[in-house]
Amino acid sequence: MENGKDVAAVGNRTNQSRALPKRLIQLLLLFLGLCFIFSVVSVYMIRLYGAKSIVATLNPSLQACAGEKPFSLDRWIKPPSDLLHSMADQELFWRATMAPQIKKYPFDRVPKIAFMFLSKGPLPLAPLWERFFKGHDGLYSIYVHSVPSFQADFPKSSVFYGRQVPSQMTEWGKMSICDAEKRLVANALLDINNEWFVLLSESCIPLYNFSVIYHYISKSRYSFVSAFDDPGPFGRGRYNLGMAPEVNITQWRKGSQWFEVNRKLALSLVADTKFYVKFEEFCRPACYVDEHYFPTMLTIEAGDQLANRSLTWVDWSRGGAHPATFGAADITEQFMKRLIEDQTCMYNNQPSSICNLFARKFAPSSLEPLFLLAPKYLGY
Repeated sequence: MENGKDVAAVGNRTNQSRALPKRLIQLLLLFLGLCFIFSVVSVYMIRLYGAKSIVATLNPSLQACAGEKPFSLDRWIKPPSDLLHSMADQELFWRATMAPQIKKYPFDRVPKIAFMFLSKGPLPLAPLWERFFKGHDGLYSIYVHSVPSFQADFPKSSVFYGRQVPSQMTEWGKMSICDAEKRLVANALLDINNEWFVLLSESCIPLYNFSVIYHYISKSRYSFVSAFDDPGPFGRGRYNLGMAPEVNITQWRKGSQWFEVNRKLALSLVADTKFYVKFEEFCRPACYVDEHYFPTMLTIEAGDQLANRSLTWVDWSRGGAHPATFGAADITEQFMKRLIEDQTCMYNNQPSSICNLFARKFAPSSLEPLFLLAPKYLGY
């Protein structure tokens, strides 16, 4: 019985080995047939439509997907159409600090001033600013950081329409204020055409017309950051030994919160982590971080690029922790003359009678008299 099984198995293997070549021959004939049919169809299509049609048919991967725009330089140089992105600060700062290493731009670049408003909510002086910006499209950008719950209701015709950036809560004198300032700068850096960055508040006004301010800032060799060594209790007295070795007491600086920086220094502000952690830990009230962080950091890293003064005028003559606020009754012709006259400072290492380009703090009630007197005294 076993011998019979072996003979049957051998017979089956023999039959299978004979069938295998037949299957290979059939597959080969099928393949040749398909090749012949494809050749005939190809020749017909070439005669009927031309050679390009068959290439396009064979290479569909070379064609862009439906609805997909081809990759171009515009993707990098056009500013975001919507400021309300979903990036967290860490993502935003990383994206904002991407910078080209070739200085010459491969397109016609018109440098702009980024006007960055750090606001609690409404911009009561917006009508004055609207008149200031009128006729200067393409030379400025606007960014507004307000409390997260505030919803602006500017009409579409307003220069402030849609200019709010994603925001977070801030507390006076704490690191959250500097976070908001960095957030404004980072959003402004996303527009490659922004070259100068001015920090303002909702209580600020421009002291000259747009052309004068643009020329003054664009022609300056320095950035305008107030940074000075105050040996007293409100200067060096706020220094904490924990700041060393990154910041020594001789490097400790104090200055105005309201600054103007060029693009290079703006990148430094946003990219900094070295000094940030020290100020966050060791500069807390009664050390007011917004008066020390940027002035100290920029003095250490780029002291020779600073004019060591602010462009924003304030009045501290009334005393107290905050500068004077001016209402409707304060806005007289004599007051307006005081704002722009009797100024003396250095501009590009030469004496100048134009020193302050902006002023604060102005209450909402000051809008009407300012609006009436601005054409005569401020030039807009």
